[in-house]
Amino acid sequence: MVAYVFDKILQAGEAQGFTKTQQATQWYRTAAQRTTVNPQTLIRSDRARFRIYPTFGEMYIFNYDPKFKETLPYYDRFPLVFPFEASRKRGRPQGDGFYGINLHYLPLRLRARLMDGLYQYVSETDDQKRIEMNYRMLNQVSKLRFFKPCVKHYLFDHVRSKFFFVDPKEWDIALFLPLERFAKASNSVVWRESISRI
Repeated sequence: MVAYVFDKILQAGEAQGFTKTQQATQWYRTAAQRTTVNPQTLIRSDRARFRIYPTFGEMYIFNYDPKFKETLPYYDRFPLVFPFEASRKRGRPQGDGFYGINLHYLPLRLRARLMDGLYQYVSETDDQKRIEMNYRMLNQVSKLRFFKPCVKHYLFDHVRSKFFFVDPKEWDIALFLPLERFAKASNSVVWRESISRI
């Protein structure tokens, strides 16, 4: 089941006769929420999805071990991220890392609201869909105000897996899959603090 968790949910949705509607979006999100999946197993399940470096505006899941984990109050070991900007350059074309929106830092209802806002900034080129965003845009658009507690800095030297690419047709499923694995705090504590920062 794990290797094809996205396909199984998409096929079940197609069997319901859904087209791309708000009803379909909600159905996929609810189905994902009810799915049990191990994030470590998922990100190792399909080599065709592996990426060495992420592309800005695409969605990825990966294993992360923060540099300052001893002093952080909590952190997500399996971020679900839209990278949007490189961090400082240090002899690598990709820089030493990137800034990204980790959707796991929001409770499901706010995750959905942020994602619905981000869909307005999807661009398509060469059969690739990605979200065109930068910090300034995120900060100026009121519909995207939920992004603030989600912006995290990830260093390539502390990524402990390949980047597992999530196809755009699977974004609504990944959004609600119970993949978050917070260290040092429960989901409810993290989400409560995130809400206080919005």
